[in-house]
Amino acid sequence: MEEITIRPARPSDARSIALLDVETWRATYAGVLSTSYLVGLSERRREAGWRAVIAREPRDVRVAIDPTGAIRGFGSCGPNRGDRAFTGEVFTLYVAPDWQNQGIGRRLLIALFRRLVAAGRHSAILWVLSDNPARFFYERLGAQQVSRRSLAVGGSNIEATAYGWRDLRGFLAAVSSEDREPES
Repeated sequence: MEEITIRPARPSDARSIALLDVETWRATYAGVLSTSYLVGLSERRREAGWRAVIAREPRDVRVAIDPTGAIRGFGSCGPNRGDRAFTGEVFTLYVAPDWQNQGIGRRLLIALFRRLVAAGRHSAILWVLSDNPARFFYERLGAQQVSRRSLAVGGSNIEATAYGWRDLRGFLAAVSSEDREPES
């Protein structure tokens, strides 16, 4: 695998994150969400959204950069928006389809967990569409299924599963030293 660097997002990353966001949604949710919904995803709207998120708190968004400076993955986190049994939440975690299964998602998740702990959040929840095969990735990383709910996405009701980590400090203590990212 080429050398990948994980770092906090910058405002100039918003366009690349938006392009990757739309690409990964189309690849991941083909056959799960309607084709018309996926085709209608707007890179411009996503760019504006990412620009706002990064401006609000850039440390809550991490990007995986290849040696050419291209963004190959991204993730975001922050305070939990719902289940109060968890103090933090991972909102997004996506890796470019051609770059998956190389450890990038794991490194991004670890960086997001480090950010949550640095912000005083010691547990985390993450919602994933139940038909998304990535849910097994979270299970392999010690997540427990903690909830299910129906979400309205693209005019359809889709089942989502919540995965939780109740002890982020313990999780981070267990990861090997090569997974450690510099805190920025």
